[in-house]
Amino acid sequence: MIPMGGELWAATAVLAWAGLTAWSLRPRPAPGAIAEAATLVVHASQTGSAEALAEETATALSATGLSVQRLGLSQLTPELLAKAERLFLIAATTGEGDAPDEATGFLRRLMPTPPDLSHLQVGVLALGDSSYGHYCGFGRALDSWLARAGATALFDRVEVDRLDPGALAHWRHQLTAVTGATFARETRSRPHRPWRLERRAHLNPGSPGRPVYRLRLRPIGDMPDWRAGDVAEVELPEAVAGQPGQLRDYSIATVPADRAMDLIIRETVRPDGTPGLASTWLLDRCRIGETVPLRIRPNRTFHGPDATGPLILIGNGTGLGGLVAHLSERARAAKPGPAWLVFGERTAAHDALLDQRLQGWLASGVLTRLDRAFSRDKGGARYVQDILQAEADTVRDWVERGATIMVCGSLKGMAPAVHAALRDILDEDRLLDLREAGRYRRDVY
Repeated sequence: MIPMGGELWAATAVLAWAGLTAWSLRPRPAPGAIAEAATLVVHASQTGSAEALAEETATALSATGLSVQRLGLSQLTPELLAKAERLFLIAATTGEGDAPDEATGFLRRLMPTPPDLSHLQVGVLALGDSSYGHYCGFGRALDSWLARAGATALFDRVEVDRLDPGALAHWRHQLTAVTGATFARETRSRPHRPWRLERRAHLNPGSPGRPVYRLRLRPIGDMPDWRAGDVAEVELPEAVAGQPGQLRDYSIATVPADRAMDLIIRETVRPDGTPGLASTWLLDRCRIGETVPLRIRPNRTFHGPDATGPLILIGNGTGLGGLVAHLSERARAAKPGPAWLVFGERTAAHDALLDQRLQGWLASGVLTRLDRAFSRDKGGARYVQDILQAEADTVRDWVERGATIMVCGSLKGMAPAVHAALRDILDEDRLLDLREAGRYRRDVY
C-alpha cells in the first residue's frame, strides 16, 4: 500500500476529475446481461494495454476451471460484486493521475459510495509511467477504494512502469501462487513479427520544432489485420535498449487497405538532453531494408464510430497519425459521414504535415472541413482549443447531430486545453455523457 497521503490524493483527484459533484444524475440502465461469476477480471484501459492483460489473465484463470467473467470497469455493478468471490483489477492511469475514459460510468455511479466488499478477495495491477507525476494514480485510488470497502488483498498491489516485463512477470507469478493459473513462457498472444523498413520521409524540414518523419513498413509475410486507432508496439533491439523486452507504442497512420503501415514519429530528447532510444534507432540507425520487430495491439477505446456518422478529429503534432487512419478507414465506406479535422502545429510554411493527403480527402469529400492552428506564425500563438472556442456553435451543432469527438496528440498542453474548451462549450455533464457513451475518445501521450 502507498502512504495514506498518496492514497487520499489519488482518490480525491479522481473524484474531482470526474465531476462527481453532479452525483444527482438521472438513473442509468444497468449494463446488458453480464454473466455472474465467482471470479471477476476487470480492466480500465486507455490504449488497450490493460484490456489485453485482462484478456490474458481471464484466459489463464479460466483454464484452471474457475468461473471467470471479464468486463470493463464501467460494467461493474454492486450486484456483480456482491456475488463474486475474487476480483482481479487491471487499471491504467492516463495523464497526471487521471482515470481512463472508459472508467467514467464507474466514477459516476459506484466510486462515491463503496458497497460492503468484506467478502471479496482482490488483486490489483496498476499500469503507469513514472515520468509523469502521481505515478499509477488511478490504480492506487482503486486499491484504496477497495480497502475502504473492506476487501481483502490477495497480495500487495503490483505497479508496472511502461509495461516493464519484470513487473508483469511478478503479476503473473502472484496469480499463479494464489490461483494455480499457468502462463506460457511467451505470454504474448500476438508475437512481434519482422516488418521491413521501406521508406523514411522528413515531413517538416525547416521547422522550428524537432524533425518529424513518416516511416513506411511492410510485413515480411501476409498483411495482418487492424483497425484505425490500434497501436504499433515496437520492440527495441537489446543492443539499443541495453536490456531485452523494451517496448514503444506508436499510433498507426494507415489501415490494411493501404497495403502498408505508416508511423509518424518525432525525434525526441530526454529531459537530461540525451536523445531518445527509440526515435534515434528508428529515425537514424535503422537502415532502409532492415527489419523492425513489431506487433499490433488492439486499442478498442480509440476505434472509430460507424463511418456514416459525423466525426470531429482534434490533435496536434504526431497525433495526426492516429487521426488520419480514421479518415483512411472512412474513405473505404460507401457513404462516409461528415468529418472535421482540427489540427495544430508550429508553422504553416514547414509544419502542414501530410497536406497533400488531406487536400485530396477534402476534394473527394472524405474530409468535410479542415482547420489548422499554427502557434509560431506571425499574429500571435493560435492553438486547436482557440479554434474550438471560436467555433463553439459549430461544435455544439455537430455534437447534437451525433458527432463523435476523437482527440490524439500531446498529453501536456493540447489534451487538457482541448478538454477545458469542450467542457466550456458543452458543459461538464454533457461531456461526461459523451465519454460514457463512447463519443468522446482520446489517445494522448
